[in-house]
This record gives sequence, C-alpha cells and structure tokens, in this order.
Amino acid sequence: MRVLIAKGITFPVISRLLKQVYVEAAQEDFPVPGKPPTDSRINLLTGVHRKDIKALRERKRGNEAPSPVLSRNAHLVSKWTGAPDYLDTRGRPRPLPRQGGKDGGPSFDSLVESVSTDIRPRAVLDEWVRQGLARVDDEEFVHLDMDAFVPSEDFADLAYYFGRNLRDHIAASSHNLLGDAPSMLERAVYYEELSPRSVGELAALSRELGSDALVKVNQKAFELAEQDKGSLEATERMSFGVYFYSCPDDEGQDDD
Repeated sequence: MRVLIAKGITFPVISRLLKQVYVEAAQEDFPVPGKPPTDSRINLLTGVHRKDIKALRERKRGNEAPSPVLSRNAHLVSKWTGAPDYLDTRGRPRPLPRQGGKDGGPSFDSLVESVSTDIRPRAVLDEWVRQGLARVDDEEFVHLDMDAFVPSEDFADLAYYFGRNLRDHIAASSHNLLGDAPSMLERAVYYEELSPRSVGELAALSRELGSDALVKVNQKAFELAEQDKGSLEATERMSFGVYFYSCPDDEGQDDD
C-alpha cells in the first residue's frame, strides 16, 4: 500500500484492476466442463456486477512486456552468464575483449551482435559503463558486474520486475496453499532478536549464495533452452528467485 500511495495509485484505480483480475480468474480457472463461462456464473463466483463483467470481458489486457532496452540487456546478461563460451573455468562470466581477439573467441561486440543487430555494441557498452553494469580495464577487456544488473533509473522497468517477481512468488505460494501437487519450492529462513551487525553479515552471505544459485540455475536453463529449441513440447516457463529482507523486530509484522 505504501508503494501505491507513494506513486499516486488510488483505491478506485486498484479497485478497477482487481475487478478485471477477478473476472479473468473466474473465466479462465473455474470453467464448467463443456460450457462457455456466462456473465451470471462469473457474477456468482466473484460478486462483480454483471454490467461490469460484460465490459471487463471485452477489454483487452494492457501490454505486460518489458521495455526493449530491458529485454535486450536481460538477454545479453543471460547469455554472458549461461553460454559455455562466455564462462571461465569456475563457471563465472569471464572478461571479454571489447572486440574480436586474435584467437577468434567471443568478444563483447560479438555478444551484442548475437542478440541484436539494431544497435551498435559500442553504444551498449557506453551505457553499461555509465550505469555500472560493466567496466573496461586497461587492456580493453569488459567485466560484467552481476550485482549491478538491476534497473535503477526507469520506473517502468522497475515496476515490470516488481510485478513479475511478486506474481510468480505469490503464484508458487498459492499453488501450495491450495494443496496442488507436486508442491513448489517456496521457503524462507526467519530469525529475530539479531543485532544490526549480524543482520549485515547475513545479508552479505545471502547475496553471495543467492548470486551463485542464480548463476547456476541460469546456466542450466540456458543449456536446456538451447536443447529444447524447436520442440513441440517446449510450452512452459519457469522462474527462480531469492530475496532478503530485514527490519526492526517491532516493524513489518502487519504490513501489506
């Protein structure tokens, strides 16, 4: 609620959005076998007025895709951290020569060109360096900073990740709460009565282990996605994430 109020999103706006989500969920997830969903049945399931249901069923959902820049950047980072040619012997993203090396191996330019030919690699590099996503050393090798890959300037991009991550986290919890099988991974470690120093130490450990886990899952996902290309069975998506949160013991217990 604090986020919504801070960004000027009032209760009437959220109320209209919730009505649409209620109608979509009732229509898509609670069908009667062999019968199309009627306005009356959706009204019975949701309590939304029938005149609103008719209008909401005719309304198309807005665009939920990330911005082209965010999508391109995510693709580049996914490939740099997942494709074997871009990894060192420890499985970490290795520094790349800015342009093609003598051995003909991958470079930052070739990485960008493998994902998009619509923008010059130099323009991508300059922007990444400006944002702190990458740095160039004295030998013209480009180093990726995985921890920096969080959109911090464009609110639309931040909101996209906010919505996508919360959606899938809630969906996993809802799956388990409804007793659907097999259960999905959704766990957390919880402690209280800790000093700020201890919380800081745990935050650093969580960031390190979380980053390692994300890199390993990304590498396996990249391998399997390449393997599944063109398969008629390649119809599913997945997401895996980690989080860390801290606050004083007397705060955050009843926050929405």
